[in-house]
Amino acid sequence: MADVSFTVDGKKLTAPAGTLLIEACRAHGIEIPAFCYYPGLSLQAACRMCVVRIEKVPKLQTACTTTVAEGMVVTSESPEIAQARKATIELLLGNHPLDCPVCDAGGECELQDMTFKYGAHESKFVDVKNHRDEQQWSPVVFFDRPRCILCYRCVRVCGEGMDVWALGVQNRGAGSVIAPNKQDHLECEECGMCIDICPVGALTSGTYRYKTRPWEMSHVGTVCTHCGDGCKTTLGVRRSSDGMEIVRGDNRDKSGINGDFLCIKGRYAFDFANREDRLTKPLIRRADGRLAPVSWDEAIDFAAQKLREIRDTRGGSAIGVIGSNRTTNEEAYLLQKFARTVLGTNNIDHHRTADYPSFAAALNHASEPTSGSPGTPAHAGRSEASLRDVASAQAILLLGGEPTEQHPGLAWQIRTNVRHNAARVYVANHQPIKLRRQATSFLQIGEGDYASLIAYLAGDDGALEGAGKAAAFREALRKEESLLVVFGAEFRGREIEALVRFGASFSGVKFACLGDYVNSRGAADMGLYPDLLPGYVPVTAAAQFGEEYGASLPAQPGLDLVQMFDLAERGGLGALYVVGSNPVSRYGTDAAVLRNTFLIVQDMFLTETAQLASVVFPAANLYEKSGTVTNTFGDLQLVKKAADKAGVRTDFELIVRLADRMGADIRKLVPFGKQGTRADMGQARGAQSGEADRHGVWLAAHHLEPKLSPFDPFAIFDEIQRLVPAYDVPRLDLLAGNDQHLRSGLVQIQIAGPYRDLVLPSNDTLFTSGTLGRYSHMLGSVLEARKPAETAAD
Repeated sequence: MADVSFTVDGKKLTAPAGTLLIEACRAHGIEIPAFCYYPGLSLQAACRMCVVRIEKVPKLQTACTTTVAEGMVVTSESPEIAQARKATIELLLGNHPLDCPVCDAGGECELQDMTFKYGAHESKFVDVKNHRDEQQWSPVVFFDRPRCILCYRCVRVCGEGMDVWALGVQNRGAGSVIAPNKQDHLECEECGMCIDICPVGALTSGTYRYKTRPWEMSHVGTVCTHCGDGCKTTLGVRRSSDGMEIVRGDNRDKSGINGDFLCIKGRYAFDFANREDRLTKPLIRRADGRLAPVSWDEAIDFAAQKLREIRDTRGGSAIGVIGSNRTTNEEAYLLQKFARTVLGTNNIDHHRTADYPSFAAALNHASEPTSGSPGTPAHAGRSEASLRDVASAQAILLLGGEPTEQHPGLAWQIRTNVRHNAARVYVANHQPIKLRRQATSFLQIGEGDYASLIAYLAGDDGALEGAGKAAAFREALRKEESLLVVFGAEFRGREIEALVRFGASFSGVKFACLGDYVNSRGAADMGLYPDLLPGYVPVTAAAQFGEEYGASLPAQPGLDLVQMFDLAERGGLGALYVVGSNPVSRYGTDAAVLRNTFLIVQDMFLTETAQLASVVFPAANLYEKSGTVTNTFGDLQLVKKAADKAGVRTDFELIVRLADRMGADIRKLVPFGKQGTRADMGQARGAQSGEADRHGVWLAAHHLEPKLSPFDPFAIFDEIQRLVPAYDVPRLDLLAGNDQHLRSGLVQIQIAGPYRDLVLPSNDTLFTSGTLGRYSHMLGSVLEARKPAETAAD
């Protein structure tokens, strides 16, 4: 829309026609208070706090319902306006409990802020306080009715934003009450959006209430460790007796690719980090078969000695390595480098949740100029979609999966796009999923018919049986000029290639491949495969890597995860090094399979795999380390250390220490201090430290910062950027905390030959998160509350 000019408090401003006055003012740094207004939700105009004076209009107007107009003259602050806002606050405080010292919102309460600003310390309204006991609506949500100011934010975000409609309004007028639509309890997704959006302390969470105050916490923005969407979460941490404890999770500053959205796992399932049964001491299996705590030096020396002995006597092919989907990119990259250069093996794999190699190869092939296919533009189909693209796409084709359960951030973006931009969503699935309610067209197919569907959409009329409804679906889809294609783990190998080829027939198309867990994509990109190096380069073409590493790499592809367990069952696998994974539980492996294998496990808990180990190292989780992760859409984000736990170490440090004790050259493994730098760049020189810090930002942005520690993850990130061109993103933006979408051209060498399909989707729900989810008390409480009540016997 064309811009219009208007004046606010004597300042001439411009904004697109149709912009709400409150948003136009905020965009120019003029803050207009409001309780009921919230960006992205429907207009309520219930609180009357945003009143302003508009020239030639007889009464004060609400800025949240007034759009800007050419020549409009507005006054946002005056004695008249201040008195009107003060009167509104006095009305609210007439029956509001004055329990700020114990209210969870104390220090973050919008009503409290406005009371301080407008001085409503004396009220003309005297009323008996209407006390009500606090109600627990679910394991997550508590409601303190007297604190509620009836802004209706919670009702709107639950209905419009989440499409759940678990909250409603009972009664009318002054007797209105916010209440669950299921009488005394919530039946919802337990996302906690209603709690974070509440401007006062009426809604509180089961994890945070009455535990601490906002000013007692430090707030660190990092990335959620659960699903593959990679949502940003802000963790509130405070000092405890054994480190820094996570107390709260939210994203109230609306930064990151997810805005203010978080699901239950991102907002509340951080509590696994605070469990008392976390491992905090290394364990070694003694002669009597029991795991006993030992010192770090003894455990590392013992593990390194056994690995070196097996490598030297039986060769690297007798050692296997299994990586994780929850470690950082730097740790995954370092693990594969350690396996190939120190252990001398390509027997390395991880739990694959999507076929990323086939997807990368398909994109690379689609980007090649086409010939003999009229109407298909050269370099079509090259683009990979960011999660941000979902919020603005004109048309979305969703194939397979259940985003509401497995990718709640994606589902939120789709719902928001439909609501705000009237995006057209085409859903094809073998089951009715929740997003069908937002779908322009929904097509239910057989569970094994996804490949046939793509052939049918591409023009093969006989590919899909009973294609009556599919015909209308195809015709509607063909009318779209641009398309964003999102597909789940139902697509593998050649099916992905066929899908990308079909998408290339659209003039503007982007693709997104859905995988589970925070860094499943990063683990794949970083080369946790027996036949692929970082960037999906075949191990048979490792010359550039060998030159960078200063060592020769094994030339033959190694064993994948299943083959490693088969070899172990035959007694041929001497050692298995498992980092942050639980393959025994995930793949249902019999414990007897590993009876003759020296097993080293790095994990937070004594999982099914760790219980079989000869050595167990207590490891830090993603909230306790720094580095980067890549979500399933190819968005690279910075992970910042928020919490700490005495007695644990990062996977990065443990890999380095094992390599050191095995006699490896650490400067080759982690390229720190390559230029011989020894100085601290002035950070320790008192008054000059601030200047040095500013220089440090510039140095980091230009790849010139000194690397002085073998435990510095960015020393490895430098090497990743040199060897994997897709990861050569602007460093300054990344360091500032902004997500960076990977550059194109991730595949450097075409993958050839058959590729084993070992994809095993986790099929997590909103309330599960693999092995890690079992250690979250909040997720467990919600699952327990959802079990049907037992009926007493007659």
